[in-house]
Amino acid sequence: MGMLWTTLGFSMMTGFAVWLHMRSSPKGSVAPAGSRPCPRCGVAVRQGAMSCPACFAPLQTFEVVDAPTVDGLAEAAGGEPRALVRADMCVGCGTCVDACPEPDAITLRGKLAVVDDARCRGHGECVAACPVGAILVTTGAAVNRVSVPLVDANFETTIPGLHVVGELGGRGLIKNAINEGKIAVEHIARTLLSSAHRRDDLAGAIDVVVVGSGPAGLSAGIEALRSGLSYVLLEQGSLAESVRKYPRHKLLLAEPVLMPLYGDLWVADTSKEGLLKIWETVVKNAGLRVNTGERVENITPEGRLFRIVTTSGTYLARRVVLAMGRRGSPRKLRVSGEELDKVFYEVIEMEQFAGRRVLVVGGGDSAVECAVGLANQRGTEVRLSYRRSAFDRIKSRNQEKLDQAVALGRVKLLLGSQVREIRTDVVVLEGTEGPIIIPNDDVVIRIGGDAPYAFLERIGVRIVQKDVPIPQDQAKVS
Repeated sequence: MGMLWTTLGFSMMTGFAVWLHMRSSPKGSVAPAGSRPCPRCGVAVRQGAMSCPACFAPLQTFEVVDAPTVDGLAEAAGGEPRALVRADMCVGCGTCVDACPEPDAITLRGKLAVVDDARCRGHGECVAACPVGAILVTTGAAVNRVSVPLVDANFETTIPGLHVVGELGGRGLIKNAINEGKIAVEHIARTLLSSAHRRDDLAGAIDVVVVGSGPAGLSAGIEALRSGLSYVLLEQGSLAESVRKYPRHKLLLAEPVLMPLYGDLWVADTSKEGLLKIWETVVKNAGLRVNTGERVENITPEGRLFRIVTTSGTYLARRVVLAMGRRGSPRKLRVSGEELDKVFYEVIEMEQFAGRRVLVVGGGDSAVECAVGLANQRGTEVRLSYRRSAFDRIKSRNQEKLDQAVALGRVKLLLGSQVREIRTDVVVLEGTEGPIIIPNDDVVIRIGGDAPYAFLERIGVRIVQKDVPIPQDQAKVS
């Protein structure tokens, strides 16, 4: 009888151990049929589930992390090159239509650019012209090939302790950005607060420095506050700068998310101003400190720490979370009035400028493409200011498009001019013959910027190309 009870007890213990192992199986282990392991904790997740049943991480958050890394020079097999438009990213500006050398290969249907497979030759001119990166050329499956920092399921880069979240990591969706910031700092808290990483030998160092106060940065900062970590949140502009520079009244898709210390946060169809009020409420209620107007100049790993040099000083940190925008830091004119809400460095939806008086500043391809695209909007008055007497560094195709827009009176050139002051209703420029004052509603500054990936590579972060699958309801090619 004793042997029977011993055998029964041993069997129960073995069964429990197997069950426990299945729940905590490491990433890469074999999941039951019809399921897959959670990228973060390894627990089996049934097919079609939206989140992990164990760590509760939304699986969509790992879309880029899970995507296969590819050779940047390799071409996908399976057919002739063709353009593909992501319906979830297209802003309907029509710039790609003007850029395409093949007549009617890409056209606007309502607010969406649509590709005609029979006419498309895969030149890729539309890819270069698209101001929001919504077009790619593919020869195989519907995938979006993107250059992104290589990160793991905790959004940690190839430099231990340095995390990349949000738009810089390849996904700009508000919901994903908030989740990524939270997941990254949860991992940081687990490692720093464990006995294996006691902090007394690094006295004086900040636990985590967060760079950027967009959705990902705010989430990371609030999670650091909730976890009891010491933190510094740096923002080179104003609070939620990326959101603040959206065109006014821009609508956002409903995104139910869980914000640390705030609970369920429902970002419904709302305006830019509405979203900013949400962020300001979150920051105020949480007691989050944000150092605005402080730009990061350099980040250097020093042993187990990072030295962060900013325009205001130097910090030593155990961990760093980069939540900067994907487009980097735009160059600014540094003139009076540039801080006004009417000033933009990116154009998200050109139709939002319909019927307005817009001044575009710059002399490169991006400025010319922006001016021509804005001129396509109904009732928009576009002026293009450039400090030199001619456009000497733009593509010939863009020069032709600009010449045509000027000839039709859709764009007015202000060559040899420089902006001196921006006011609420006018802009003051210095021209070849003296001051110029023009009535104005919006100013779009396109004079270049500092690419973030060059900065990342300089400090040792590996940048890779990945093929991110495009859901079929988001790919519109015919």
